[in-house]
Amino acid sequence: MDFGNEYLKIVKERFESVKDLGDKTISQLSEEDIHWSLNESSNSIAIIVKHLSGNMISRWTDFLTTDGEKPSRKRDQEFEDDISSRQEMVTVWEKGWITLLGTMNGLKNQDLLKNITIRGEQHTVLEAIERQMAHYSYHVGQIVYIGKQLKDESWETLSIPKGNSVAYLQKMLKKHQSK
Repeated sequence: MDFGNEYLKIVKERFESVKDLGDKTISQLSEEDIHWSLNESSNSIAIIVKHLSGNMISRWTDFLTTDGEKPSRKRDQEFEDDISSRQEMVTVWEKGWITLLGTMNGLKNQDLLKNITIRGEQHTVLEAIERQMAHYSYHVGQIVYIGKQLKDESWETLSIPKGNSVAYLQKMLKKHQSK
């Protein structure tokens, strides 16, 4: 088994799974919802999306050959809520994920131990992937949490509904036994 390529396959699936949680949350939100924040020191979903996309574009463009913090990135501006519509936010969201997943598709086993830089700091490709996975999961978790709070009773769960754990486990066991 080629462990490096297997890792790349699995981590790409994990990134896609994290994106899917964000997609399913965003699909439940209104124009008003995307701009809601608890207070001035909190970020709205629109701001979190802008930040994620900015980070993804900076980190994953020319990933193996240039510093992950591109001179063109304006990180502080990512925290200004100037997204005009839900559709614009989705476009920003998709642009970041397309950049990330496109780069992931091009990585090979032999790339994993290569060194890259982020803000001048050396990382192996493997370390950089894990760093970004943690960062994106953290922020998508924020998006899901905010969405769940905003939608309250109308929230469509993204996981096993409360009270259905045993039934879900039985369903999964039955599914895997029939294979």
